[in-house]
Amino acid sequence: MDTLAEAPQSALSGVARVLVHAGKLNAKAAEDLVKGAKDKKTSFVASVIAAGAVSPSDLSHTLASALALPLLDLNAVDAQKLPRSIIDNKLTAQYQVIVLGKRGNRLFIGGSDPTDQEAVERIKFATQLTPEWVIVEHDKLTKLLENAGTSATETLESMASGDFEFDVTDDAAPQETADTQSEVEDAPVVRFLQKMLIDAINARASDLHFEPYEYHYRVRFRIDGELREITQPPIAIKDKLSSRIKVISRLDIAEKRVPQDGRMKLKFGSKAIDFRVSTLPTLFGEKIVIRILDPSSAKLGIEALGYEKIEKDRLMACIQRPYGMILVTGPTGSGKTVSLYTCLNLLNQPGVNISTVEDPAEINLPGINQVNVNDKAGLTFAAALKSFLRQDPDVIMVGEIRDLETADIAIKAAQTGHMVMSTLHTNDAPTTLTRLLNMGVAPFNIASSVLLITAQRLARKLCEVCKTQADYPREAMLKAGFTASELEGGWRPYRAVGCSACSNGYKGRVGIYQVMPISEEIQRIILSEGSSIDIEKQAQLEGVRDLRQSGLLKVRAGVTTLEEVISVTNE
Repeated sequence: MDTLAEAPQSALSGVARVLVHAGKLNAKAAEDLVKGAKDKKTSFVASVIAAGAVSPSDLSHTLASALALPLLDLNAVDAQKLPRSIIDNKLTAQYQVIVLGKRGNRLFIGGSDPTDQEAVERIKFATQLTPEWVIVEHDKLTKLLENAGTSATETLESMASGDFEFDVTDDAAPQETADTQSEVEDAPVVRFLQKMLIDAINARASDLHFEPYEYHYRVRFRIDGELREITQPPIAIKDKLSSRIKVISRLDIAEKRVPQDGRMKLKFGSKAIDFRVSTLPTLFGEKIVIRILDPSSAKLGIEALGYEKIEKDRLMACIQRPYGMILVTGPTGSGKTVSLYTCLNLLNQPGVNISTVEDPAEINLPGINQVNVNDKAGLTFAAALKSFLRQDPDVIMVGEIRDLETADIAIKAAQTGHMVMSTLHTNDAPTTLTRLLNMGVAPFNIASSVLLITAQRLARKLCEVCKTQADYPREAMLKAGFTASELEGGWRPYRAVGCSACSNGYKGRVGIYQVMPISEEIQRIILSEGSSIDIEKQAQLEGVRDLRQSGLLKVRAGVTTLEEVISVTNE
């Protein structure tokens, strides 16, 4: 009689059924181990090995034989040469698997439980590849994953402290008790923070998130617009790490009840990189977000931002005008600041007086007079703008137009012989004009001062190493916005694959732009208080592409994928 009949079929599944069928466990013992694993919220494989019921070696050989899967000894594998960027650390830790390699659209993953269909589906969804199991011994896999998780700590111990230097003054922050002093000078914490900052820079991250929770602490990086969990250090370091960051950011380390904002600078060799720091009191400690501010991003040039030729020509023609207003719009994180700074960098000449007011100034550019908003001291956008007009400016940049007072002063400055640049949070270029009207700005003032509006988004760029041509249904391409004529010619879009050189098939980001000059016809629509729909129709007649159309050009050029463009332009 089949031994599986001794236990209810619902109680045993996967590895448990294989072990019972192979005679390695009796049904009652298997059922108890399954129940114990659920109670302890651990895997059945870990429960079996912890109980000593089956050895890791015997378990892996039994599974390989029963399921006709290959078996690999991890001792023969060089862990340093395994691909690490195809699956993020969170997935590998959650499902206890490791990536062994990739061939075509097949992804070979090593694991001790090949019956875990949830792991297969999650990995397949995350990578768009077909996972294929290779059996490995549980104890060796656990050791390898632990080493990968603690590699940051090990690397910290071997780091030369002379390679790093934080720009900190003696009066950076109030020094408190001896306990506080020991907190901020705790050597492992200092090295851990340095390691995280350097890793973030090397990974091209834009932000670091240090997040305390009730029972754990995690660090996440935002890379190419996506947040990824990097590590979960011991929760005991949260206060020491917070104090260390506050000291080098010139914040009050004794104040933990209110949010604080600061800056710090890391000198790494001959390069210095600025960081903007924001603290936020949460239920279980202070969450800290560090924004990486790389000055070189403003000096890449207009070509590197991704403007099409006609869009670039329109923008360049307007920024060379002696006066008027240029507005850049888009959601937070769409690259508005970099676009504005790129324009300012082009105008930054010895004979030009440029002043900016921001909240706060993100990129330090020599030759430009930069002012930070300070609401507590009364230094608002409007107050700074009024002062600028007495400073003989040629070009003024306002970080954001938030209210009618700021908008009125900025528009008057544009009308009285100054080039004014600013940002607004709107979805596209046409709705920016109606947003100004809704603020209370007179239609005549808008029509006579605004020269050009740029709306933008950032889309992830395809990895040039592994991108592969894809076959999309014609109906899907037409639905996305391509015209029938644009689909002619035999070209094919590309899809993301994923390799050791990138992250899930993408590497870097590119801008998608809608550049709308304010023509005489659009001015007439504004003066008659027409809607954004009327403005959009006129802009289309004048050859202005909307964001979706601009994104589809990037798809056709093989720069990004159709899915990415739909995602970032799906208003």
